Parts: sequence; structure tokens; C-alpha cells
Amino acid sequence: MRSLYERVFPLVAIGLWGLSGCGDDGTSAEAPWSVTITGSSSARQGDLTAYTAEVRDGSGTIVSQPSLTWSVQPSAAGLITEEGEFVGYAPGSAMIVASANGVSDALQVTIDARALVGGFSLVGRGVEVDRFTSDLWVHGNYAYTGTWFVREPNPGNALFVWDISTPAAPVLTDSVKIDAITVNDVKVSADGAIAVITHENSGDGLNGITLLDLADPAHPTVITRYTAGLEAGVHNVWVEGDFVYAALDASNPITGGLAIIDISTPAVPQTVASFYAGASSLHDVYVRDGLAFLSHWDAGLVILDVGNGVAGGSPSNPTEVGRVITAGGQTHNAWYWPQAGYVFVGEEDFGTPGVVHVVDVNDLALPVEVASFSVTGTPPHNFWLDEAQGILYVAWYEAGIRAIDVSGRLLGELDRQGREYAALQYDGPGAGCARGSGTCNWAPQLHNGLIYLSDMNSGLWVFDPS
Repeated sequence: MRSLYERVFPLVAIGLWGLSGCGDDGTSAEAPWSVTITGSSSARQGDLTAYTAEVRDGSGTIVSQPSLTWSVQPSAAGLITEEGEFVGYAPGSAMIVASANGVSDALQVTIDARALVGGFSLVGRGVEVDRFTSDLWVHGNYAYTGTWFVREPNPGNALFVWDISTPAAPVLTDSVKIDAITVNDVKVSADGAIAVITHENSGDGLNGITLLDLADPAHPTVITRYTAGLEAGVHNVWVEGDFVYAALDASNPITGGLAIIDISTPAVPQTVASFYAGASSLHDVYVRDGLAFLSHWDAGLVILDVGNGVAGGSPSNPTEVGRVITAGGQTHNAWYWPQAGYVFVGEEDFGTPGVVHVVDVNDLALPVEVASFSVTGTPPHNFWLDEAQGILYVAWYEAGIRAIDVSGRLLGELDRQGREYAALQYDGPGAGCARGSGTCNWAPQLHNGLIYLSDMNSGLWVFDPS
């Protein structure tokens, strides 16, 4: 294959290279090196395509470890790594260029549009305007939504229970009132037997968590409220087997970080371990396959072995495996996708465009950020991944609910790769958003093919994402 120099200046190249047998003084001149790119001349927008380059020295011998530089022209057309892995941003033509020892080769590539088809349609609503709505969890035929802060004159002291057996018409069946200003989070055990709700800013100063019996899922009953060591407030939890993993509000090793609580006897919870990353506060925790993924704000994403075996950890002996601080910090939440080897990390930064970061954790000890998806303006909040379809559903504060194609190898700026299936901005009743103007989105969950969404202003929404 001709080099880029030959393609652009063929006559000059022939003059210099075709007659390179002699120098000006009649002595033999060294023949130039050559570079030859191998790879596809077409790529779909957002898909990773690998290119290789063969480099030969002046004698025609292949150089086994050449100092090779890759680039793409124009630069806005895509991204190419030092290893020759290319992802196209804009549909159209691009030039892949490989250079070594002063010579180059180029390959023209056609980038085809990703051309995704999708959208959201409203299915049903469960309206709540007396309190600001917080987190959401769906299990079976019921959705559970928390409440937060004060919506005059009502504090966020309630857990609401919705019958969603008819998604088009959710019915409020009950509410559980707790002496707290914020019932921030709600999680339900995998078997549907127990719910855990979290408390912050409690009027009695106790905060902590409350365990609920879901023998009648439409009408939860209180088992116990557990506060020991949790007085600073619990922002989020994860329920995994017989353990509750609680993210504490404070930013210090005594009252902050992670508390792991044994609930094998639900009426008598017991804290069995704790972990603090050394700085900042812990905002959220996600547990899967014996690994705990801590969204530890500016301390970054921290991975613990809590039973996986990779570092000998257990729930009573959480052991750090690895950590990474994603660009921008303010690590808010995470979702681990073991099949793909990625963790999706939300950055809750109201001062810059909101970002979801993609971290490669195929080597758990050395997590590396490889991609991102950003939206101008406000940040993302929580998200839910449809792993079967490779679609990430993100509740994006005042920018609606968004569906992002995260299938395949991920690299670079995903928002420039045509990966967004759909985005829907909707308006609810209520007097504006606590974070600004418009509707504030809190938490989505995919359940039986539908997206259930809690927003801060007006309760429960149900969308069809197909």
C-alpha cells in the first residue's frame, strides 16, 4: 500500500524514493522505511474497529516493535488509541494515519451512521404532590417510593406503596410514616420478604434504617428501626442476602463510610463491619457477585471484596481490591456489568455538564476509565441497565429520562457516537424542582419491559421504552 506521502505527492515521492540508490556524493543512500495499514475501510459510528500497521526498514525487513503513532483526520471524526483501536464519531469519511520513522500510511474509512430507533411513551402515573418523592424500588406487583426533605407543611417521612398490577393506573395502597425528615432510599430483598428504608435529618436525631416486613406487600409493617452507629444519617443502602450495606452521610472514619449490617435475624440487626476510603463521604453502594462498589465521592469508585474471593474478603471483613477517581470526581452512583467488564459511574456535579463515566474493570485491581456520556447542563442521578439489550436508562435531573446504547466495546465520548436511543423531557405538576426549574428525575427501574421512574415533584411515572 502506498504511503500517505506517496498518495499526496506522488511525483515528489518517486523523485526522492525511486532514485534513492545514490547520494549527492555518489555514495549509496539508505532506502526509506515503509508503513502499511491493515484494516476495514468501513465502520459503524460508535463501534470499535482495530487497525494494525506493518513497518519495514530500508532493507525491507519487518520492524518488530516500531515506534508507531496513530491519528485520525479530521480529528473530530473519531478517536484512535495508541494501539490502533478506532471509534468513529461523525458519519462520513475519515483518514486513519499511521506514522513511523518519518514516513506514514493512510487509509480512508467510511463511517456509517448508527441509526438507532426508539422512543418513550407514557403508560401511567401515580401522583404524589404532598411530599417530594425520593428513591424507588419495584418488586412483583408493587412499587415503593420514598420521600425527602420538607414540602410544606409535610416532612419527607413517608414510604408510599403503589399497586402496579395495572401499570396504566398505579394505585396507592398504603404509606408508612417514620419520624424523619428524609426517607431517602428504599430497597427490597431479592425474595421480596423485607424492605429497608433509610433516614436522614431525623427529628429525633436517631436516623439509621427501618426494616419492614413485606408478608403483605401492599401493607408493609415495621419490624424494627436500627440506629446504632448510624446516627449521622444513612443516604443509601443495598440489600444482599442477609446483609444490608449502608452508605453513611458523614465524611470521617468514625461516623462515615460503609456499615455492613447482619439482618439474618431481622428483629435484631447487628453491624459486623465498616469501611472508610480515607477521604470524602460515601454516597452510594452497589453489591454484586461478592463485590461492593462504593461511590465514595471525591475518593472515587472503590471496589471491595465482600465474599467474591478475589482478595479473601467477606461481609465481616471487607477488603479493598481496587479504586479509581474518574475525571471530575463527585462519584455519585455505580452499576457493575460483569459480563461486559464495565462499571458505569454517575458524576453528580452541578457546576459542569453532567457525565456518566465508563470504567473498565476486567482487571479489578486496576480499574481504568475508558469512555463517558455527557449532557450539557444538569448532571445524571440514578440509572438502570438493561443488560440483555445493552441499554442504559438514566434519570437526568432536568434533562428527562434518557436511553443510551452501551453495547459492544466502549471507548471515547459516547454522546458523540449516535448511541442515544431516546430522550424524553416531561412535565409534572408541582411547584418547580428543588434543584432548579422543571422536573427533577430521581430513579428509574426496568420492570417487566417498562420503565418506572420516580421524580422529585410528582411521584411515580411509567413509560414504555420500546
